Amino acid sequence: MDHPEAGPVLPIEIILRIFPGLPQPEAQALLENSEICEYPPGTILCHEDAYETIFYIILNGRVQVSKRIAADQERRLKVLERGDFFGEMALIHRAPRAATVRTLVPTRVIEVRKVDFDRLLSSSASVARAMVQEVSRRLRENDEMAIEDLRLKAGELASAYQRLAEQEYARREFLSAIAHELRTPLTAASGFLYMVQTGILEGQSFEGEMMQAALRSASRNLNRIITLVNDILFVQEMDLILPRFEPIDLSLLLNNVKEMLKHPAIDNQVTVKIRIPASLPKIPGDARSLERAFTAILDNAIKFNQPGSTVRVRAGNEGEMVWVEVADQGPGIPEQALPHVFDRFFRVDELEGRYFRGVGLGLSIARQVIEQHDGAIAVSSQVGQGTSVRVELPTRFPNADLPKKQQ
Repeated sequence: MDHPEAGPVLPIEIILRIFPGLPQPEAQALLENSEICEYPPGTILCHEDAYETIFYIILNGRVQVSKRIAADQERRLKVLERGDFFGEMALIHRAPRAATVRTLVPTRVIEVRKVDFDRLLSSSASVARAMVQEVSRRLRENDEMAIEDLRLKAGELASAYQRLAEQEYARREFLSAIAHELRTPLTAASGFLYMVQTGILEGQSFEGEMMQAALRSASRNLNRIITLVNDILFVQEMDLILPRFEPIDLSLLLNNVKEMLKHPAIDNQVTVKIRIPASLPKIPGDARSLERAFTAILDNAIKFNQPGSTVRVRAGNEGEMVWVEVADQGPGIPEQALPHVFDRFFRVDELEGRYFRGVGLGLSIARQVIEQHDGAIAVSSQVGQGTSVRVELPTRFPNADLPKKQQ
């Protein structure tokens, strides 16, 4: 919408306002050597990089000045209104337009062509002096605007460089973690299988028990590799495959997750206790992705817990939301790391002298799954006092027969 303007102003008055000190006869001569034109919205009056020879003074309306910063992107520099002018450099020397000027509303302008302006200059020194003074002022304004534009671009470049540096660091960390996570179980599994294949275990006392222990270890390490690969593939699939919601019994799902993580819990000497009320309502969800999310949460709690301690899983409902809380008694998460726990590939390698495996995908997967279910996930932690992960999921079924839309 055009700004409301005061009553009509004569073109001669606008010229005298733009060029203060210009005698009225010369201002009248300038007006007589120009043309008044009207343009509809969306008309381009000046084309960036084009060689054009018209100077414009706005009588009524508004125009936008913009500059191309990419092949398909423009940056708006400013909006000009009645009494403003543009294109003055076309009268001074032959140079391409520095910006594009487009009408935003019906606009009426005074147009001064270079050939007419040159003829006027030859007979009036006052016009030349007034023009030079005003162009000098405009150049100072343009310089200040260019400096500010460069400052903004420098800031954008610095931010982009920082993001690239962070991405490159995350990429290197990810590749290093992947290599370690694959090499360790592969080496262990390969070693045990070699012992079985070469018969090293044959003839040993407790041969049967040792054979079974070797096969269990090989199987466990191969399962670690399968889980890692599945996590990576799942991250890629999540953006491509829409989950189909169905009623989910969280008690059954969480106990299934506990059973799947039985061996890691035994290895870490951790007890998992689940306390869920029988009245807990079912929730709409995708069983496969929710199972993976809670597996990541519980696996983290088991991994970081102190040997001999307990991971407690509780659940309840408030209004139309069901909540699940997984709390461990581990070393806790440092305050500076808390904002990043959901970042993809972020991981804490060492806490209180204990080293932990992983590539930093678990909580990232959990958050994406929970958000797909219109839920929320939060982590609270205090160094030395453990960590708690709280998940909230809606109980309402907007339409259980249709796939859940991606946000």
